[in-house]
Amino acid sequence: MTATELIEFWIARLEAEQARLIETGQDAPAMASQGRLVRTTGGLHLYEFIVPGEVRLPIDLPVSLVPADDTDTTEGIILRQTGQSLLVQLVDHLGREVPSSTLVPDHAGLVGTAAARLKEILAKPDLYHLGPTERLAALLQMPIGEVETFSANSSVFTTLWSDDRALRRQRLGSLAMDLVRANKRILLLSPSHDDSDELVGMVGRTMKAGGLNPKTWVTRYELPLVSHAAGLDLHELSFEAQMHQFYAKSQGDKATLKQKYDRFRELTPFLAQKDAKQKDLDEVRLLEWRLVTQFRELQVKLAGVETTLKEFESLPLFQRLAMQTVGKNVESLKQYRALYQSHMDRLDSEIDVAKARIQQLVPEAAVPRGQRAECEELKEHLAKLGGTKKVRELLAAEENPNRQAFVQNRRLVVATPTRVATDPLFSRVRFDVLMVDDAPKIPAPSLLAAASLVRERIVVSGDPRDVAAVGQWVMPQKGTRTASETAPVPLA
Repeated sequence: MTATELIEFWIARLEAEQARLIETGQDAPAMASQGRLVRTTGGLHLYEFIVPGEVRLPIDLPVSLVPADDTDTTEGIILRQTGQSLLVQLVDHLGREVPSSTLVPDHAGLVGTAAARLKEILAKPDLYHLGPTERLAALLQMPIGEVETFSANSSVFTTLWSDDRALRRQRLGSLAMDLVRANKRILLLSPSHDDSDELVGMVGRTMKAGGLNPKTWVTRYELPLVSHAAGLDLHELSFEAQMHQFYAKSQGDKATLKQKYDRFRELTPFLAQKDAKQKDLDEVRLLEWRLVTQFRELQVKLAGVETTLKEFESLPLFQRLAMQTVGKNVESLKQYRALYQSHMDRLDSEIDVAKARIQQLVPEAAVPRGQRAECEELKEHLAKLGGTKKVRELLAAEENPNRQAFVQNRRLVVATPTRVATDPLFSRVRFDVLMVDDAPKIPAPSLLAAASLVRERIVVSGDPRDVAAVGQWVMPQKGTRTASETAPVPLA
């Protein structure tokens, strides 16, 4: 079968399984006791519950949790079950201790979501890439004996078969580091969350030894189950912690920007008022200068008249006759003196008014030291951000964390196959390379859903003997109804 035909086959199997789960009522509620908060990271909370021994729930199964006190129901997913201990990732905080609650699993919903994703892949061929998936589809349909001897090493499809898990993961880590350096976006799958923690630690240590900072390139989708692996703090590499830290910093930057914008809005009218007062002060000073200039000119003229009156009788006859011809005699000079004096008195009063006005305007026009430079610096900073209009839009925009944009900024995303096949986030992001750890332990529908997200290359790693031992890739023969056709279809 081609990749399209194989996907259609598994869609039919998943829909049949969903119908069976609904008819048989498999999603029976289970009582959970002794709930306690293990860890809170960002907006997610990891709780441990104790369930009855007969309850067995697969990883990544969505559940609804109903507290015994009839408070609001919350949603979560199963991350691990060890004996009667169940680790559940919840979106709501229920307190440090939860006396008892009811878990309502949703197997049918999980299977239905996986089938819907596969249908979407076929319905939107322009959004999904089935080129590398064709190679994977051929591998999934090989007889078990051929799979164990099959080897591929091309630019589109590569197999890393070995019974040494440490060696396989070391090769995956080295390959991942090379691909990151080549600016490739990688989706790395691992069968369980425990395996994902180990794989993240190994890949991170390899990158660190190669001179790369894993916090910059690697993200572990969902909460890690352990704090450290391979000497690395896994909380620093978890998607939720990284996104929470990023948006916390973004909120801090936004608060700082708002402070700067508010300060700019405070300084702008203040300095505009000071500039208007300074303009008035300059005009009054100019007027004062003109009045003083006129006053000094009149002083010179008055001094000349006074000198002429004192020396008039001693002036030569011809000089006095010349002055009289232009109307300058003792009487007229006295009139000039009185006129000049009256003009000077008027100018002197106007100068006093101007000086009083100047004394009033000087403090009103004064700008405190540093405020003008501060305003210019704020204006330049806001201009770099696109101006005050753009800044207002940034401040008015609501802080809705864009998970898609954030995950696309990471070069290596580590996740479990069921989350990739059912989480809506992964239907909107694309990768260059798919790397699969312990691929024979991962169900075929989940592998096909993940493979459709990559454009260039698929790398399959694992022990080929697990194909027969685990039986996740078993294909029923055409025209027959085998036990595998009627058996439940696992997703994890």
